Amino acid sequence: METSTNLMPHGIDAGNGALKIYGKAGGLEIVSQVAVNNGQKAVTTLGLRTQKAPLSISNGHGLFYVGANAHDHGRPVESLDVERYNGTPEMEALLQGGITAYQRAYGTFTNPLSVVVGVTTEAVTSENSDQIRQWIKGKHEWIADDQPDRVEIASVKIATQASAELFDYLLDDEGCFVPERKGAFIGEVGAISIGFGTVELMVVRNKTIVQRFTSGSASGVRRLLEIVDGQHLYSLGELDMQLRAGQLDIRDALPIWEREVSGVIEKAWGKSWKRFAAVLIVGGGSILLKDTLPYRFNGRAFMPENPVMSIARGLYKLALSQQRGK
Repeated sequence: METSTNLMPHGIDAGNGALKIYGKAGGLEIVSQVAVNNGQKAVTTLGLRTQKAPLSISNGHGLFYVGANAHDHGRPVESLDVERYNGTPEMEALLQGGITAYQRAYGTFTNPLSVVVGVTTEAVTSENSDQIRQWIKGKHEWIADDQPDRVEIASVKIATQASAELFDYLLDDEGCFVPERKGAFIGEVGAISIGFGTVELMVVRNKTIVQRFTSGSASGVRRLLEIVDGQHLYSLGELDMQLRAGQLDIRDALPIWEREVSGVIEKAWGKSWKRFAAVLIVGGGSILLKDTLPYRFNGRAFMPENPVMSIARGLYKLALSQQRGK
């Protein structure tokens, strides 16, 4: 039987926009696009380029494409509700694709994993948490681009995405408190995570969640894309790829979405943020608002150098801290 010290700690941010994995070797993200591979062969013709096919994952549920541009190669599967965290076929394929990509980038795992998985506030109920643990924990085997792959996940713990950014701020790369920031854990710290699907808010005081300041809203980057594509001409995945490539015109939609995000924060916190020691802002959506949102908080805002990877990195640091009992 594996002891906790034999396990390899990793953080997994199961975001709607991208699944992020972070471990000792570093971090990696795979775009949260999944499409059913219906066996259609690629068409080639003189004078036109052929797009490289995304990662192909074959498991007990079928054959899928996962990652960037998956929606160009198969039938898009877009499930952005809480149920996706409970082990839907597309979520399982995405996790397996992420692990394949991580091992290709950093090497094959030599021991079973111990993971902390970050999900939305809405998904963190005792019933949902049990279901998430049940499907993630154990031995997984699949075929990736015709090559067999596998992983054993021996331990699974669940945390909110908003709490993960707090631990990224408070803990160092060894899972120990950063001395000059430890005092913030005693006072009040606000955390804002602006992801693809949701805006997550959390406030912690003296290591305890302040429930009335903690909430989630479906006002993430997805809303910005819906405003841009009022006629529903594209899948959300296709729009996301255009946004990432800088090819999506968001000039008119961005101020509308920004006011919606600000409204979510105002409704939850009002002016109470003025008593917080710090306001942490992370997530892919925070990059779009980096020139305006932090300035709402009069010098209290803190954005990490890589706000996209902050949640997965915080989950990894929390996994280290839990493993070492610190």
